[in-house]
Amino acid sequence: MTSVDNARTNGQAMQTPPVVSPQDWEAARLQLLVKEKAHTRARDALAAERRRMPWMEVTKTYAFEGPGGKVSLADLFQGRRQLIVYRAFFEPGVFGWPDHACRGCSMVADQVAHVSHLNARDTTLVFASRAPQADIARLKKRMGWTIPWVTVTDSFDADFGVDEWHGTNVFYRDGSRIFRTYFVKSRGDEQMGGTWNYLDITPLGRQEVWEDSPQGYPQTPTYKWWNWHDSYAEGAAPDKKWVEISDAGEKAFREEAAGERT
Repeated sequence: MTSVDNARTNGQAMQTPPVVSPQDWEAARLQLLVKEKAHTRARDALAAERRRMPWMEVTKTYAFEGPGGKVSLADLFQGRRQLIVYRAFFEPGVFGWPDHACRGCSMVADQVAHVSHLNARDTTLVFASRAPQADIARLKKRMGWTIPWVTVTDSFDADFGVDEWHGTNVFYRDGSRIFRTYFVKSRGDEQMGGTWNYLDITPLGRQEVWEDSPQGYPQTPTYKWWNWHDSYAEGAAPDKKWVEISDAGEKAFREEAAGERT
C-alpha cells in the first residue's frame, strides 16, 4: 500500500486515500456499491412516498408574460398534465443584471436536459423570473438556453415560497383544476436539471412499470418510451428494434442482479 506524496492544494498537503492493488481497489468498490445500492433503493422509496403526498388546490388566478403575451398558470402546462416551475432570479437588483441571471440559477439552466424527454412523460418545465421578456429572450439567446421562460407579473413568487430564494414548484392539472403537489428549495434544489430527477418530484413519477405508484397511475414498460430528443411523436408505438435492444439489456441486468444476490 502506497500513498500519493505530491498532491497539494493551496500549498497544503492533501490527505489522499491510499493507493492499492487492482484487487484491493475492486474489493473497496464492491464494498461501497452495497451502500450505493441501498441509497438508490431509499431514493426510489422516497419518490414513491412523494407520489402519495396530499395535493393543495390552487384557486387563485395568476398571470405571466410569455413570448406571445399574457398567459395563465393553466397555459404554462401547454396541454400536459404536469408542470414544473423553477423560479430563476433574473431581474434588476440581482447580481449580474442585466447581462446575466444569478450565477446559481444560471448553473441550473446550464444543466437542464432536453425538455422533450419530460414532454414525452406529459410534463412541462418552465422557468419564471421578474425580468421583462425582451431581457429574457436576449439572455436565452446569449447563453444558448431553450427552456420555456416566463415573466412573473403578480404574487406567484411570494405565494409559492420563491420570492426571496430559488425553488421548484410542481403542479398537476385535472381539467380546469390545478393542484400544487410538491416544492423543493435550497440544497434539495441543486440536484435538479436531469430528466430523472425532475420526474421523481412529479406526482406521476417516471411512469414506468417498476415504480411503486398508487393504483391507476399511468405506467408503461421500462425503457420502451425512451427516444432521441428530435424523434418523439405523440401516440407513436415504441420502435420494434429498440424494444428488442432494451429487452436484451434488461434481461442481462436482471440476470446480473440475481447473480449478485446468490
